[in-house]
Amino acid sequence: MITGTINNAIGNTPLIDLAHILKPNSARVVAKLESANPTGSMKDRMAKAVIEASEKRGFIKKGDTIVEYTAGTTGISLAFVCAATGYKFHAVFSDAFSNEKRITMKALGGQITDIPSDNKKINQQLIKTMIEKSREISMQENHWWADQLNNTDAEKGYYALGDEIWKQTNGNVDVFVHTVSTAHSIHGVTKALWKHNDKIRIVAIEPSESAVLSGKPSGSHKIEGIGIGFIPPLWQPDLVNEIETVSTEEAMDMARKLASEEGIFAGTSTGANMVVAARIAEQLGPGKTVVTIIVDSGLRYISTPLYNP
Repeated sequence: MITGTINNAIGNTPLIDLAHILKPNSARVVAKLESANPTGSMKDRMAKAVIEASEKRGFIKKGDTIVEYTAGTTGISLAFVCAATGYKFHAVFSDAFSNEKRITMKALGGQITDIPSDNKKINQQLIKTMIEKSREISMQENHWWADQLNNTDAEKGYYALGDEIWKQTNGNVDVFVHTVSTAHSIHGVTKALWKHNDKIRIVAIEPSESAVLSGKPSGSHKIEGIGIGFIPPLWQPDLVNEIETVSTEEAMDMARKLASEEGIFAGTSTGANMVVAARIAEQLGPGKTVVTIIVDSGLRYISTPLYNP
């Protein structure tokens, strides 16, 4: 059936089984195929929620420019929603992230301001410089700062994701595992799942090179889209049962394995999700179900060391 405008195509993504990468006698692992969203990312959900909430609150009007710091995935989704709903978009970006993301934001009408990185390393200094630059740009007339790290409306975009998981599994969820960036997606899914069953175990994931949520020093890594190098302002530790860490190398190796052995073409943060999902599935054993997320498409990383060493 015809769904209406492109924004109505966001969500209701498939839930798929992992078939080949799990060790024998592991629990079942299923994953939401968020690369099936219009731009190939779960962030479409957040972008739609933020823009719609900002309209209702009177923060923005048609023709205004939305400004945001981004590793590219949020930027693409905001550029897409802006193009579909009559806004302009200005991203503060960096060479630390894939060129495919830059090209896509531009194709969707986005303007980009670049912040140079230290040899493509993702760390606290880079992220905070990007944040400050986007704040400065947003001070211009008819500009509005989305400020994802401090935007409480962003979490609301993921409530439906949690409800979809519950419905598609018929309530058979034992563990949900997911990486942390702003923390909106893991918190939104957790609140939706715990509304149905607060015994579901929630496992957060961060880069081992910068495991600040685990109380370790801030560092540099190359898992795009997660691990900002400091504790997110809206982080809610009470919504997480435990925290696991994954190295850049582990995440990249798993992402390549997913592509070659499962036919799942995704990015490095998805690789991190699957490392921990497989780890926990092996611990739990048969009869249990672990749920995670395929965050975005591998098409965004073809030029990077992930798929082009």
